[in-house]
Amino acid sequence: MADATQLGRTNEWAIEATGLVKVFGKHRAVDGVDLAIRKGTVYGFLGPNGAGKTTTIRMLATLSKPDAGSARIFGHDLSKEGDAIRRRISMTGQYASIDEDLTGMENLVMMARLMGYGRREAKARAKELLKAFGLEDAAKRQVKNYSGGMRRRIDIAASIVVTPDLLFLDEPTTGLDPRSRNQVWDIIRALVSTGTTVLLTTQYLEEADQLADRIAVIHQGKIIAEGTSGELKASVGSGTLNVQLVNAEDQGWAVRILEQKLSKPVHYTADSTLLTAQIADPAIVAEALAELAREGVDISDFSFGRPSLDEVFLTLTGHAVSEETKHEEGTS
Repeated sequence: MADATQLGRTNEWAIEATGLVKVFGKHRAVDGVDLAIRKGTVYGFLGPNGAGKTTTIRMLATLSKPDAGSARIFGHDLSKEGDAIRRRISMTGQYASIDEDLTGMENLVMMARLMGYGRREAKARAKELLKAFGLEDAAKRQVKNYSGGMRRRIDIAASIVVTPDLLFLDEPTTGLDPRSRNQVWDIIRALVSTGTTVLLTTQYLEEADQLADRIAVIHQGKIIAEGTSGELKASVGSGTLNVQLVNAEDQGWAVRILEQKLSKPVHYTADSTLLTAQIADPAIVAEALAELAREGVDISDFSFGRPSLDEVFLTLTGHAVSEETKHEEGTS
């Protein structure tokens, strides 16, 4: 959470927000969000669809007016200095904002011209970005013929024709294959190395692990946890135990045994034979599994590993990410 004593030191902060609220009808999509994001860092905003991520970003990017609360972007008041803020930020949404009927080169040249580049300078900047993003061979191809990963790369390239001080990336890798996701991650790292601050929304804990200096977990419009990736994982246990039962009818008995031995809640999943629990002390796992065997509960498999986003959310909210419903206007 944002520390009020820190918020006065505006020279350190790209974003300072206190009590941001956004209401749609009777639904509070954002319900008192505080943020303090240092310059030159990646800040991960984790949550399922409908949690309030996109609505928060739209307010900070001056696209939507808060119903309550205040914010400063590089010291500029969000409610009074929108033009100054817009000169320093850029945003890439969940869906490509480029013209699919134009080629990659034409899109970037058009964007550069809109940003004030001369004709020659615009073409040079487009070539530079196409090379940097690995799209030189596709420069003359219509964007509608690009793969999903290529579309995300050209979209991000378009958003940094003029390198922003602050870049909002709204779920930039959703739906991408692992190779394309890694390419986008490399692009984000390169941007931050030049001094750009990135506010990244994501549903993937792995993505936040790879990129974010600090992470906020948002649920039903409220930030419910904030810290480094390691701190968030430690808050729900050092690891996750997954136990696959042979017989679904053993579920209730197995839960009672595991909860007694582990001294931790054991969670049901959509698979009636799979149980999960967050474990602080891995040493007790073997004892718990042995007790299941002594009591005649057959298991087909078990695993012990780091928490996933679902498991962090399950502990913090009582719901897995996949169980969350969409509340915002078709966004997260």
